[in-house]
Amino acid sequence: MQYAPADAHVHFALHPDHHPAVIATTTGPTADAARSHLHDFGWRSTGPATMVLARIDCEEPHYTAQAAEQLRRYGFTTEIDPALQEEIDTEWVWGNYPFPWCSRDEVREVSAAAQRIHDDIAAGRLVIHLHAHDGHTIVAVGSYKEGVRRHVHLHGEDHLRQETDIAFGTEAEAVAEFHRLYGVAVRPGPAPLTSREQAVRQLLAGKPPSATEETPAPAAEPPVAEPGEHEAFLAALFDEDRQWEKYRPFDETTVASHESLTVRLEFDHEARHRTDVAWTIAEYDGPAGERLWHATLTAGTPVPLIRAMLQYLDAPPLTTADHPDDVLHAAVWHPTSHPARTTWTAPDRTITFESTPHATADRWTLYGGENLDRAAWTMRLSAGVPQALLAELAQTAADLFPPPTRPTPRPLPAPARGLPAAVPTQRARGR
Repeated sequence: MQYAPADAHVHFALHPDHHPAVIATTTGPTADAARSHLHDFGWRSTGPATMVLARIDCEEPHYTAQAAEQLRRYGFTTEIDPALQEEIDTEWVWGNYPFPWCSRDEVREVSAAAQRIHDDIAAGRLVIHLHAHDGHTIVAVGSYKEGVRRHVHLHGEDHLRQETDIAFGTEAEAVAEFHRLYGVAVRPGPAPLTSREQAVRQLLAGKPPSATEETPAPAAEPPVAEPGEHEAFLAALFDEDRQWEKYRPFDETTVASHESLTVRLEFDHEARHRTDVAWTIAEYDGPAGERLWHATLTAGTPVPLIRAMLQYLDAPPLTTADHPDDVLHAAVWHPTSHPARTTWTAPDRTITFESTPHATADRWTLYGGENLDRAAWTMRLSAGVPQALLAELAQTAADLFPPPTRPTPRPLPAPARGLPAAVPTQRARGR
């Protein structure tokens, strides 16, 4: 039985700016009926006569072929562009797929489940409470708000995101277990969108990257100390600043005390990786007093920040601002407030200053990069650190690049990664 006359026509073609997304153009007296069916198949309207299918699993050609077949059964006329048909006919595999034992159909099942999770989050049906980085990938805890209320842990990103096998009866139980599993790595709310998620949501909102628009500048890289720069700074510190006395209890560690006997630092000469702690600095309440606060700095921390901290501890400048917020506001950094923290982000998004007022060990964090879980370097300061020192660090961070005269707009999200060229002999693509 035909559900629509043959004068309704649907043309499918690859999206010009985001492969392998697909654009469907509907024409004819019954175009509205065709659009209704396409909506059920996952397409979203981007104009009076156009709809787009954009997925995080890069399976748009496969699902386009299924939709075209269904529309033909309903009586619609469909046309598939040759380039899209070639994509439909081409078999491909994910490069470095973590489940190599899965068949092609099983891979699609995993990806389809990840797509449903993504759609539920985007639509607000699944609310993410917390996220963390477990050392390999992003994990999260959330609750479904529609139908049977479920509270789940999620593992993975994009086409690999899955629900774990753990079942929870209440939101509190799910959140408590998440805190137990991931501890200090836990962050409030959902994780930042991946580049693929950003591109998909942009397309579904009818704002595809356009070749006619000015291409956004690539994301700026955060300033990072070069190899050996910390070593050179440490050597210069003892040569030029006689207020510090050093000794080296082990070949890999240098320890130094300030002449006031209230400040102590340790430097690990073996620190190389971006997550390795290279400096540990602490201030005490007198030569034999209690520790007031401490800080840890990883191997890539820019030397100007280390110099600013040690200079402040040696002789606090009289012109230091009272609070880091004042400095960052004047430097046009972007503030963001969350229930558990407040962040200030540099205009070029290369450096972030974060305050977690309820924490003790990491009350203040300064890091380079857009994401703390993948930061190029990190400075962590405990509760008790002087506000004037924080302001001095904020000013130094702001001075690492020229401040703009007005807030710089956030660049458009980068499109999802393109597909490598096909392997001619196998008609396969690595994704």
